[in-house]
Amino acid sequence: MLISFTPQEIQGAGMTSSRTRGRMVERLREQGIHNERVLDLMRRVPRHLFIEEALAHRAYEDTSLPIGFGQTISQPWVVARMTEAIVEHGLDGGVCLEIGTGCGYQTAVLADLCSQVISMERIEALQAKSRERLQRLGLRNCRLQLADGMLGWPKDAPYRAILAAAAPRQIPQALLEQLAIPGGLVIPVGDGETQELRLVLRSEQGFKEKSLGVVKFVPMLGGIQSRSVF
Repeated sequence: MLISFTPQEIQGAGMTSSRTRGRMVERLREQGIHNERVLDLMRRVPRHLFIEEALAHRAYEDTSLPIGFGQTISQPWVVARMTEAIVEHGLDGGVCLEIGTGCGYQTAVLADLCSQVISMERIEALQAKSRERLQRLGLRNCRLQLADGMLGWPKDAPYRAILAAAAPRQIPQALLEQLAIPGGLVIPVGDGETQELRLVLRSEQGFKEKSLGVVKFVPMLGGIQSRSVF
């Protein structure tokens, strides 16, 4: 049986304290994140618990950090920007599909906004760590799937919101087809060092795209890497 994180672990201390989180939130505000609900989430969700202990002192810096297996935890601004797009376009409250669980941090942020989060990960070892963290935080509305995110998760479609934490060269058609009407997809697109973060809204009239700025993500890859590979 997993032991829950203690209040002290969640609260943090020193470079993971509430004061440090507060400075991160003020920095996000200066960078253009204005939705108070999103800022409150960024303050409350303990980012330091989603990375290795040796890097915990850097958890609230405005930077991505390695989480193993060639993957990273996105910088706070990117998480906040993607989350804000979901909230401000009324895409929260329903079932959300996340492509790329990673360390589980974005999953935890979404869990407070959506009735259920179905999160897909292709690397089994990463998924196992994320599952443990989310369970220890008591987040019961997250379902983790070991599967190819390029294909989405049609079993539970359609989704009010889909959020991708990895960048394909082009938006996978499967993800567009699994959007509800109305619904929205937030996804980085491109195969260079940086990508364009896009919001795709689906309505009765079809699809409409909007650029949300330049970001940097790991590429979206197909297939599954089981624990036995490592």
